[in-house]
Amino acid sequence: MKANKFIFGAAAIFSAVSAHAASAQATANMAVSADVSTVCTLDATPLAFGEMALTGATPGTATLSVTCTGGGAYTVGLGNGLHNVAAQRNLVSGANVLAYDLFKDIGHATRWGDAGAGLVSGTGNAAEQNLTVYGQITTGQALVSGNGTPYTDTILVTLTY
Repeated sequence: MKANKFIFGAAAIFSAVSAHAASAQATANMAVSADVSTVCTLDATPLAFGEMALTGATPGTATLSVTCTGGGAYTVGLGNGLHNVAAQRNLVSGANVLAYDLFKDIGHATRWGDAGAGLVSGTGNAAEQNLTVYGQITTGQALVSGNGTPYTDTILVTLTY
């Protein structure tokens, strides 16, 4: 009986070794790649001047939040608004008009426009980047009550990437 167990065990080991020795292998390299294109998002807060100062020189700010993939270049432009006249931005309440403008800097020296030097440029870093829009209602205007109707305008913000 011991001889049968030995022969059977040896045959099983030989069979397993033979099956492994009879198999073959082939290998190949598989290329793996990914493309990362520049993708951006844009959000804007409202610019509310609030109650007008009697001097007319009333400032206000808004925030534009730009998020672009890392290394992606972008520009942000601000249109002239729905009520502009010869590129002068205007708030309206019925027939009443208040001139205002939007700037890149707190000193209101550099107008923020929608072309060329008026654009704001940046490079994405995959995190939100906040850009401040500085608004100013022009001085020296006759102030007319809106009689409960606020002065309003809408600005088109364009993010190009």
